[in-house]
Amino acid sequence: MDFSGKKALVFGSGISGIAAADLLAQMGASPIIFDGSEKVQKEDILGKIKGGYIPEIYIGQLPQEVEDRLDLVVLSPGVPTDIPLVQDFYRRGIRVWGEVELAYQVSASRKVLAVTGTNGKTTTTALLGKIMADWEESVFVVGNIGTPYTALALSMKEESVTVAEISSFQLETIDAFSPKVSAILNITEDHLNRHHTMEEYIRVKESITANQTAQDVCVLNYEDAALREFGEKMTPRCVYFSSERQLFHLPEGIYLKDRPDGRWIVWREENRETFVLRVDELKLLGQHNHENVMAAIAMAYSAGVSMESIRKSVCAFQAVPHRIEYVEEKRGVVYYNDSKATNPDAAIKGIQAMNRPTLLIAGGYDKGSEYGPWIRAFGGKVRHLVLIGQTREKIAQAAQKEGFTDILMADDLKEAVAICAEKAHEGDAALLSPACASWGQFENYEQRGDMFKEYVHKL
Repeated sequence: MDFSGKKALVFGSGISGIAAADLLAQMGASPIIFDGSEKVQKEDILGKIKGGYIPEIYIGQLPQEVEDRLDLVVLSPGVPTDIPLVQDFYRRGIRVWGEVELAYQVSASRKVLAVTGTNGKTTTTALLGKIMADWEESVFVVGNIGTPYTALALSMKEESVTVAEISSFQLETIDAFSPKVSAILNITEDHLNRHHTMEEYIRVKESITANQTAQDVCVLNYEDAALREFGEKMTPRCVYFSSERQLFHLPEGIYLKDRPDGRWIVWREENRETFVLRVDELKLLGQHNHENVMAAIAMAYSAGVSMESIRKSVCAFQAVPHRIEYVEEKRGVVYYNDSKATNPDAAIKGIQAMNRPTLLIAGGYDKGSEYGPWIRAFGGKVRHLVLIGQTREKIAQAAQKEGFTDILMADDLKEAVAICAEKAHEGDAALLSPACASWGQFENYEQRGDMFKEYVHKL
């Protein structure tokens, strides 16, 4: 697409919106920035702009005359596609892209490796990024992991590898986006306040393969029933990973296998097993992380990386911040930051990784989740549940319904950390694993995790 002289509306003034506006300006378009929040200040937006251009900026409401002259709309991930204004863009026939689609259209790199799924995306993407960077000369790790795709799109060359974490919000607004290797790690209930039904949420996740060909690859979790079914009908070649069974009936796959010398990650193709590494060689805790590692290995191997290089990279990889991240040991109590557990299923993984009696800090913004399965997963490990945020009463009621009554209420995260320090015994763990989004109390889960670490260090 020739962007010269095009009137392009960027809907949203967050980090991805500003990056998209900067990119459009570099491509010769005239960016118009719109943010529906009355709290946003024009001066703040102008302060984020790079490149010296002065965009048109509208706050709160978009004038009709602006809408009438648009050639393109770029939606930030946080903007729902079903709100009246966006639906009006579609009705008018205006091209509507997301930030990911814009970057893909502009970038010279076509070796794209893209990861989606409800949980595990960031760890898998970061690990895959390390594997590829250890193998290739030019690698960019972008997307929902924290660096907008649009911020680096023009730096990518034809030979560059793009490793991208892609959320369901970003997948709603793709058009031509087509990874060479994709992965859907799992699909569990999340973001139903945005997608409304599980059927729609699953459809959006599966759309990562929409433009893939039979020469491309999609890596899927065999233990997810919806994905196992999807693998039988999608266009790209399917490679499964499994933490529960050995995939002897399939032409290729990756799985866990117990031997006398430990549990191994095994790659199998053409009836030949390659024992890649023992899980105790990893610096990542928990079976969910073993699944993330298997997905990253399958993606990298499908992208042409040698298994020996993969093994070295994986064994050297450290856990990403905010995902069962070791913080510090104080008075015999080990503190872990799992702030990225923004839904109950992710928080289940955090509990499963604990090998000590645990004081659990949870609660936050209500995304319409059900907490019963998470509470049942406590499995006798949780000594006290310390609750904060908008959902604390809802979670307390769910816990009591499941027969768990060791519940303490805190007004904020700082008080919750102090309660844990007071109630913990030597040999315990204190885990921030909220099972809820951070909004309302914090800007994002990163800020929540960073504040938790700060409070722990000050104990």
